[in-house]
Formats: sequence, C-alpha cells, structure tokens
Amino acid sequence: MPEGDTVFLAGHRMHEALAGKMLRRGELRHPRLAALDLSGLDVLGVRTYGKHMFTRFSDGNSLRSHFRMDGSWHLYRPGERWRRPAHQARAVFEVDDRQAIGFALHDLEFLPTADEDRLISHLGPDLLAAGFDAAEAVQRLTADPSRAIGLALLDQRIMAGVGNLYRAEVCFLLRVLPTAPVSSVDASRAVALSRKLLQANQWRPEQRTTGDLRAQHYVFERTGKPCLRCGTRVRSDEIEGRFVYFCPQCQSD
Repeated sequence: MPEGDTVFLAGHRMHEALAGKMLRRGELRHPRLAALDLSGLDVLGVRTYGKHMFTRFSDGNSLRSHFRMDGSWHLYRPGERWRRPAHQARAVFEVDDRQAIGFALHDLEFLPTADEDRLISHLGPDLLAAGFDAAEAVQRLTADPSRAIGLALLDQRIMAGVGNLYRAEVCFLLRVLPTAPVSSVDASRAVALSRKLLQANQWRPEQRTTGDLRAQHYVFERTGKPCLRCGTRVRSDEIEGRFVYFCPQCQSD
C-alpha cells in the first residue's frame, strides 16, 4: 500500500509535468468514465490529500484517483516504453513533452473541483499539509482508547497518510506492539512521529526510516532478520488481514 508521501511525490511530479499545459490526449479507461474525452482541456494543477490525488482541469472539474494497493502514476517522454502493461492503464494524459499514465488506479471519480473538500471531509488531518492540525489528530486518535494502536494508525479518518510501512515503524519507535491499546501510548508522540517520518521521506523515491546503512527500515518487511537495536529476530503477524512487523524484545503491550 503506497504511503501518503508516495502520493505526495507523485502529485508533485505530475504537477511539474502537466500544470499549465493543454492535453493533446485525455483518456479515462474506466467503465463509468470511458465516454469522457479530456483532450483540449488545460491542466490547472495537481493536489494531494493523504492518499488521494486530484488533477484539476480548466473546465472546472477534477479527476480524483486513489492508489489503493498497487496503483501508480508514471511519467514518460513521448515514445518511451511503458514500464507496466498497457491493459493496466486507467488514465492516459498526454501533453506536448510528457505522458502521464495512471496504472491500476482505484476510485476514479470525475467531479467539480469545488466538491473536492466534500469528498475528503471524512478524513483526518493530512500529515503532509502545511497547516497540519496535530491537536485534532491527537483528539481523533484518543477517541477510542481501547482500540489497537496498529489499527488506529491505519485509519485515515484519524490522520491521513499512514500506510503499513509507517504503521510498523511508528509502533517500533514507540516501543509498543501493534496490538497495544491506544491508551498505553503517548498519543502526541505517535502523531509527531507519523508526521516526522512522512516529512523526512516526502521528496525521496525510496523511503528510509532508520538512518542506518544496514537497513532501510527497523522492522517493516524484515521478518526473521535481527532487530537493529537488540538483535532479536523480527517477527510478523496479521491484524485484520494485514501483516504487522515487530521486535518481540523491544516492543511490548
């Protein structure tokens, strides 16, 4: 699952490549949107919020896309070979000097730009927003003190942008198991760590959370490997169908 910083960086690159330019080709390969032809429209810009991306057009509408588990936007030069199969393309945008291809995108929706905020009104504060409201995120996080912190961190209604990677790393840095109740955690620190990790990686194509040359991450996808702190083998388990990673020595309930 892409994290909020992945979507942020993709949105920034899309904005740099397309903003202020006219679409020579604008196809949406989705059953509900296939009849739309966006060619001839100017791209006004690209905005992201959490894991949602909005591409804005000169007709007053926006395309909302969500990466879900395997979606992505790629940028290509004209004539450059695509790195994913053509049958996975859900959006094809072309300007004079670039192609933007959306692969395996989910929740595609074409809507008035004025309705963007309504569509995401259920989400918590965006961790990468300049005006991020930490107090509101803490309030939302602590609203259900008995809930497992590992589930709460993934809940985009609490704060938008955390995925499975940062869920694992934040729990490790808090020294708690993902199954620990929110009440056992310093909620302010959990929010601050989440924001810090996303901000540290928002301009990087590959996320790194450790600052250690031995490994990119403390526990994420390191099952069976030694913990960077204590040497105990990192373990993995499932919570509601999603893998969690943890050090049984460094983390506790």
